[in-house]
Amino acid sequence: MEIVAVALLILVAVVLLKSVVIVRQGYEYTVENFGKFTRSLTPGFHVLIPVFESIGAKINRKEQVIEVASQEVITKDNAMVKVNGVLFYQIQDAVKAAYQVDDLDYAIMNLVMTNIRTVIGSMEIDELLSQRNIINQKLLDVVDVATIPWGVKVTRVEIKDIAPPKDLTDAMARQMKAERNKRADILEAEGLRQSEILQAEGSKQAAILEAEGKKEAAFREAEARERSAEAEAKATYMVSEAIAKGDPKALNYFLGQKYIEALQGIVTSPNEKLLMLPVDSTQVMGTVAGIAELVKDSLKTSEKNAVSASKKNKE
Repeated sequence: MEIVAVALLILVAVVLLKSVVIVRQGYEYTVENFGKFTRSLTPGFHVLIPVFESIGAKINRKEQVIEVASQEVITKDNAMVKVNGVLFYQIQDAVKAAYQVDDLDYAIMNLVMTNIRTVIGSMEIDELLSQRNIINQKLLDVVDVATIPWGVKVTRVEIKDIAPPKDLTDAMARQMKAERNKRADILEAEGLRQSEILQAEGSKQAAILEAEGKKEAAFREAEARERSAEAEAKATYMVSEAIAKGDPKALNYFLGQKYIEALQGIVTSPNEKLLMLPVDSTQVMGTVAGIAELVKDSLKTSEKNAVSASKKNKE
């Protein structure tokens, strides 16, 4: 009897231990009553009815990752490429994930691979390599809708690698090189064109400035000649006035001055090394003497005018 009692106690202890369930954080367990789903257990401490209830499925509610195997896909322009990717998902409904699909990861991976062939098959190779974000978004939209009956939320689908065949890669590399050389040639030609335009503008501006300078110089020279002619005319007029008043010395002064200026111009000319002219020295001396007498008369007249002015001031 004692042995039977001990055996019963051990059996009861084992049953009680199996009826106690502790669910870890991030998981959800389903409970079955003789194989039929009855309820689900959230993280924490739970007690099952011995013999009648048991754990059906242990569902991971954390976000999970599936590696999508590499596969060969034919693009719209008949190019063969190898594609692989990665998918992130999270179970939203543990009951559906446990009872609506068998082997959830396998089902999701095959769904993604099928849709990769569909999406990439509708695009050309150039679009495929330059619009990876569009491919990811299309795959996400399709797979997320398809997994809703399974209680799954697909959060992200990413294409990792797209590998075209080697001959296509070489052709694309040559095309890229040719395009870059073309752009370099265009930029160089544009630079030369801009340089020539700037040089032409500079030459034009320099020619304009030079012409304006010559114009200004000619204007100044003409103005100087005009003033010189005015001064000459005024001097001639004054000499004529003096002659008209009966003073021949003024004429001697004027002719002597011009005569001396002419001689100075001949002597100082750089093209003349030797000067031999039949110059009558008596005429030159007479002219100089006339100039001296004219100067003396001018001084006497100035003194008389000064004396007269002083007398008037005293009176």
